[in-house]
Amino acid sequence: MSGFPEVHRPETGPAGRPLVMLHGGNVANWMWQPQLPALNDRMVLTPDLPGFGTRVSEGWPGLDAMADDLVARVTDHGVDGPFDLVGLSLGAVTALRVLARHPDRVHSAFLTGAPLTPAGAGVRLICRLQLAFWRAPWFWRAQAAAFGLPADSRARYVAHGLSVHRETASAMNAEVFAGGVPATLRHYSGPLLAMAGEKESAAVRQSLREIARAAPQAQLRLAPGMHHIWNVEDAGLFNGVLRAWLNGTLDPRLLPVSGD
Repeated sequence: MSGFPEVHRPETGPAGRPLVMLHGGNVANWMWQPQLPALNDRMVLTPDLPGFGTRVSEGWPGLDAMADDLVARVTDHGVDGPFDLVGLSLGAVTALRVLARHPDRVHSAFLTGAPLTPAGAGVRLICRLQLAFWRAPWFWRAQAAAFGLPADSRARYVAHGLSVHRETASAMNAEVFAGGVPATLRHYSGPLLAMAGEKESAAVRQSLREIARAAPQAQLRLAPGMHHIWNVEDAGLFNGVLRAWLNGTLDPRLLPVSGD
């Protein structure tokens, strides 16, 4: 796959704190393209995770190794102090490992769509069927539609999905489906916003409680009307929510999680 830039320099004024954005599974760093115009006052790092994008030939290293790889990669780009961290789906799961293993490197965390409850038999069966149809373009088109992606984003999603090795997806699913939050997440005491799209699965919404149990300072919210990849589904909403968070506030459009 052709690469999308990994380092984005600020265009105007003094740079704010560096921002690191971790993409979801079966996509790559290009998924953050709709966010960059709203973040042009910061240095933004959008690395490809091992097994995806320009790193599609690499095998699945495991979540802990991915977290360590991310911090080393950021440091290699000259960011040796705290940064703000954003993660969606697999990126959010990886971000939790970064918080647990490198808590001093993260100033704030903005996480959405992290699947953390152990996958049940139904989900595992669906994923086995997905792996069976992994090389079929229609499967990826169906996925794009289910995620609510705009029509102009679906072709890239399909093309990249077909590039991901089935072995990578299988290993990723096995580890992520085990569920759970790293016990050492308690070592991170900084600001943490944990979200899900309002229209995401019950399992993903329930995962917010798993984060709150391990990190009591976490603020839990739902993105109104959104599916899983809502940074593309409604870039304006996502950008507004992210900008408010980076400025130290919560966007009033976010919905409370039932029971808050």
